[in-house]
Amino acid sequence: MTLQVRHQALDLRLRHTFRIARGASDERHNLLVELEQEGRLGRGEAAPILRYHEDRDSAARAVDAMGTRLGDARRFATAANEAAVAGQRSAEAAVDMALHDLAAQRMQVPVYEMLGLDPSRTPVTSFTIGLDTPEVVVQKVKEADAYAVLKVKMGSDDDRAVLEAVRDTTRQPLRVDANEGWTPEGALSRLEWLAKLGVEFVEQPLPAGQLAQTRELRKRSPLPFYADESVHTASDIPQLATAFDGINIKLMKCGGLGEALRMIAVARAHGMKVMLGCMIESSIAITAAAHVSPLVDCADLDGNVLIAADPFIGARIEAGRLVLPERPGLGVVPRP
Repeated sequence: MTLQVRHQALDLRLRHTFRIARGASDERHNLLVELEQEGRLGRGEAAPILRYHEDRDSAARAVDAMGTRLGDARRFATAANEAAVAGQRSAEAAVDMALHDLAAQRMQVPVYEMLGLDPSRTPVTSFTIGLDTPEVVVQKVKEADAYAVLKVKMGSDDDRAVLEAVRDTTRQPLRVDANEGWTPEGALSRLEWLAKLGVEFVEQPLPAGQLAQTRELRKRSPLPFYADESVHTASDIPQLATAFDGINIKLMKCGGLGEALRMIAVARAHGMKVMLGCMIESSIAITAAAHVSPLVDCADLDGNVLIAADPFIGARIEAGRLVLPERPGLGVVPRP
């Protein structure tokens, strides 16, 4: 019954340089976490977020500490949260998804079935276009013609030119993520011309610390707002309900599937829409999130298709919609 906890580096090189309002990268340094018990192997993945003072080394130390604190692995819904290291949500998420993987393997069912969810109700997922010049963005859009919805990163001086170039290239529905990159003074005019381009909604238009300003902006906005950097766990949601129309749940911010399920319930209680998002992740973390996607309105689970060589096989995308694996547990296997 001994639970073995181990981890190793997981380096993911991107297909294109990925830019958002806060910076750019060509490679992500994630952490693969494995929990082994009774001959079964549960996998999880940490994608540390530098904005929240995480990196792979801090995540690895947190996983080591959690390994000494984990109690009964069968208490998969709460064990990772109870053993978590403060400020290291991505490590908590990795252990949490590995515990869910193990639990569902013991039951010989997929995680979605263990949670009582219908795999046919998964949403369409968007494909993310990072910040770049209009010419490069147009090329990325052409490469993404198989996706039903595009999410375009904004927050630069070229925003208008980029969005107009995207709209001239495709009729696909568009969503916009500002990544806190706008100011209250310039946001309304941007929202008005985005509405004219047929954008569906905007993620995090203003910095997370500007909740009052976001609340006032929403009153005048022609487009709905989704919270991203403003929301981490379920306790954040009540104060956001008057400033945002929906929330973006990321396992790496909230600490795993257990907290994601709580966030969905609280958001619904406040009449808010729910999206599942991601960082740059392999199919391990993307598939973990996809298992709870039948509960949400929309998804942005494309981190694994933004990397050059995904080392794992899990959830896939068909006609833009998430398709869950039928294998027990998370259903993720190493790529041959």
